[in-house]
Parts: sequence; C-alpha cells; structure tokens
Amino acid sequence: MKEKFRVLIVDDSAVVRQSLAEIINSHPDLDVIGTASDPFVAVQKIRKEVPDVITLDIEMPRMDGLTFLKKIMSQHPIPVVIISSLTVKGTETAIKALEFGAVEIITKPQMYSKDFIHESKVQICEAIKAAAHARIKRKVNPIHSLKPRLKTEIIVQPKYSADAILAPAQKHSHSMIKTTELVVSVGASTGGTEALTVFLKALPPDSPGIVIVQHMPEKFTTSFAERLNELCKITVKEAENGDSVIRGRALIAPGNYHTLLKRSGARYYVEVKQGPLVNRHRPSVDVLFRSTAKYAGANAIGIIMTGMGDDGAKGLLEMKEAGAKTIAQDEKSCVVFGMPKEAIALNAADKILPLDKISAYMISIAH
Repeated sequence: MKEKFRVLIVDDSAVVRQSLAEIINSHPDLDVIGTASDPFVAVQKIRKEVPDVITLDIEMPRMDGLTFLKKIMSQHPIPVVIISSLTVKGTETAIKALEFGAVEIITKPQMYSKDFIHESKVQICEAIKAAAHARIKRKVNPIHSLKPRLKTEIIVQPKYSADAILAPAQKHSHSMIKTTELVVSVGASTGGTEALTVFLKALPPDSPGIVIVQHMPEKFTTSFAERLNELCKITVKEAENGDSVIRGRALIAPGNYHTLLKRSGARYYVEVKQGPLVNRHRPSVDVLFRSTAKYAGANAIGIIMTGMGDDGAKGLLEMKEAGAKTIAQDEKSCVVFGMPKEAIALNAADKILPLDKISAYMISIAH
C-alpha cells in the first residue's frame, strides 16, 4: 500500500482541530498524526514524529504562528500550509507568512452550504498534497537527526475542465487578427507567490498588459496584489470585472472567482465571474488560458509556472495552437514541478526557462 502523507494540525481552537482532522483523514492519501493547541505542544509532537506537512493557524496563545514558522524554517524546514480566517489583518499576516516560507494559504472552513463545505475539503486536501511535494528552502543548516520521508508522486485528476466555463476557441476566429498590443497570461500555484514576485519585479514600466491566475483564496489576492504593487515598476492590482488590460499593468484574478480575458475591438479587458471549480480550482489557469486563446490568439504570450497538478497545461496548448508564444518554468527553479511538467508533456511550451530568465525573454518577444 502507498504511504500516506503525515499531517500535524496546529490551531488553538479545539473545534477547528477536530473539523480539520475529519476533513484531512477523509482523504485516502492523508493521515493526521497529531494535533497541537499551540507551537510549544507542536514542538513536542515533532520531536516524537516528524510530519510531512504542518497546517498552521496564525493567531495563537504563547507563540504566534509567524514566530513558529520562522523557527521551523531556520531549524528544520517542514512544508507549512497556513489555514487562516478572512480578516484584513489575517490576510496581510498570511501573505507575510509566504515570505517566511509557508507554501500554501487556505481559508478556514466555515459552515455554509453543502457545496461550500465540499469545495473547502477539496481545496484543503489538494493544498496539503501540494505542500508535501514542495522544495523547502533552508535558511541555516538543517538538524540532520530529523529527515522528512521521500515523497511519491501524486497525479491530481481534474474535476471539471474549462468547458464548464467557456467553450473552446474556433479556428480562424476574427479575434486572432494581429493588433499592435500583446497580452500576457500567467498561471501559477504552489510556490507561485515567490515566482510571480521575481517575474514582475524584473519588468520595465512599459511591459505588455498582464493577467495572472495564482491559486489563492478570496481576500488574500487583494493583499498579495497590494504588496506586489509596492515592489514593482508596473502597476499591480486585483482584477475587477471590466478592467482594461493595458501596458504597464498586471491584473491578478481575485480568489474564488474565475477570470477570463475578453476583447472588444482593439481593447482587451477581463471578465470576473463565479462558476464551478475547474481542475479543482477557482480561479483556474485553464479558464484564463482558454479565454486568451479564444480572444487574443497570436497576440498573446502564455506562461505557466510552479504548481501542483495539471491546471493550465491544456489551456497553454490551446494558446500555442492559436498562435501564441508559450513558456514553461523549468524543473530546477520550481517549488513544485507539476503544472509546467504537464504542459511540457503535452508539447504546449515553446520555451522552457529558469524563473530568472522568463521576464527578459518575454520582453524580447514583446519587442
């Protein structure tokens, strides 16, 4: 039998610990090996058995989640999934947690509709599986006595394809007529927050308009976009329905909403809408890439970055077949070589590049 990924839950709420344990244990590939009410209890658990993944709340007694995260990453890095509530303060802190080494952010599940609970289960379990595959960076020498187990590859099967949101592009569509403006569509998941920061910071102010799907929960994308806007020469904002895609601006799909590229005459804009999970995600990279193939065609560049699963692979192939230039991040620079690997297997990528070379190559194509 295949070994399960071992999970340690760290949260000060007994109700949350119980709920998360039930959700995680319901997945055939995951096993909760313990729960902890605060980081001090978690340390004692880790000394007895090292988990493959830790789920971590931010606000806890005795030691906050950020301090605990920094200690883990400096001593013995273990993949960490932040499970946090949707508060303004919480989202800003969780974004900071990504900078400190957390690999995923998930919204704390709440008791709403049956569909909401089901989607929360899917997203939590997929995030934990993705984290288990992540390459974790060490800030100092590791404690050699504690070693994580080797991971076995998991292929994530899609739930719905992009057909659930948008029909495929028709060949020889009028939308593929060349214009003077290029559009860049980018997709990323696990490890994508760091990858996108590197990519966007390297772009000049007159870069082509960019639309990005980063798998991230609702509200967190707002803080992420604001943080990038402070760091980059271009303007970065969370996409709103009807926003124009223009030079010098990047639009980030809001969490929990699919974002599509549309065209009216020579103007490109985005449509932000609800809909089912596609490839177990909302927003979905495949949805963005398909809409780009349909409405931009050869006027586009598609980039697929680090992430678990295959979301975006088929969409990138559709972009290539529509005449777009396509790029995949290489294995060495990925935190998780899942999405780019699947795209490369489909022969969807014209170029396979390390992360620090993607921006320059994209600009060379644009010029």
